[in-house]
Amino acid sequence: MGMFTSFDINASGMTAQRYRMDIISENVANANTTRTKDGTPYVRKVVTFAEQDGQTPFSRVMNDHLDRYSGKGVKVTGVYEDKVTEMNMVYDPSHPDADENGYVLYPNVNIITEMTNLIDASRSYEANSTAFTATKAMAMKGLSLGQ
Repeated sequence: MGMFTSFDINASGMTAQRYRMDIISENVANANTTRTKDGTPYVRKVVTFAEQDGQTPFSRVMNDHLDRYSGKGVKVTGVYEDKVTEMNMVYDPSHPDADENGYVLYPNVNIITEMTNLIDASRSYEANSTAFTATKAMAMKGLSLGQ
């Protein structure tokens, strides 16, 4: 694996985690949104990642060519609505979006889960940034040795 490949991998990781933090921020901002443009409550969004196209799966690389891993990083494969987690029903008959029984359907956003995911994304971003900086320092040291 070349040094510039390392830059590509770290940069793609930072980009993906920044996008994940953007989606988490959107979830937190809409945690109490009971009515969107289509009249339904906001639904939590989740980001999914995958290896970038054109890569050899790690398992095959490990088994066939341990010394020639040629990964190119990570990519965002999509942003999906969380249909698994149930929406929150809260009794509030004075709310304008309350049903005939006085219950309001709130988004399925759990602030604690979102903050935990935000910390995870932030730490992943920092790890990629640190690796990028270390690779850059090695390149600079290599250039200074040639003088």
